[in-house]
Amino acid sequence: MTLPINALIALIFNAALWIAVFGGVALAAIAFIATLNIFGRVVGFQDLVTIPGDFGLVGIGTALAVFFFLPWCFLKAGHVSVDILFKRLPKAMQWLIVTLSDLILTILWVVLSHRLWLSMIAEKNNIDVTYVLSMPLWWGYALCMIGASIGCLACFAKLLIDFRFGQYPKGWVIDSKKVF
Repeated sequence: MTLPINALIALIFNAALWIAVFGGVALAAIAFIATLNIFGRVVGFQDLVTIPGDFGLVGIGTALAVFFFLPWCFLKAGHVSVDILFKRLPKAMQWLIVTLSDLILTILWVVLSHRLWLSMIAEKNNIDVTYVLSMPLWWGYALCMIGASIGCLACFAKLLIDFRFGQYPKGWVIDSKKVF
């Protein structure tokens, strides 16, 4: 029974890795766009160097990068934690704290994903577009839903690991070394 669960967990972890890589590419692209536009304005070649609609692209790209980075950060335990007292607690208490925080985060991801979905539908129905490019805003929401969905799956996979229904993929290294 655990073999299919472990394969599913590995698939979710790999999906989190690949969307994080895509988020990095998106972040590099929006940094390039912003740099190019600033350079064009400073040098005075706005018509030759700048990219029209840079504000809309940077806004959507930033949201996309955040949603695509968060599942990977969570699975690598790269989020902020206060370890002053935590490391001195008994292992059972550490497990309880980590599991409860993972459960709360799972609930928050599900609520966030649901609200993002409703916002995407509202934007699609309102036919809102970006100012310069006339790109439908719901496209950005739809792209962010990919990251939000994988974030929910990552939280569920981590809960399966917390409750010993599954295991971390082979060779998986957690940044903070909090494996119980």
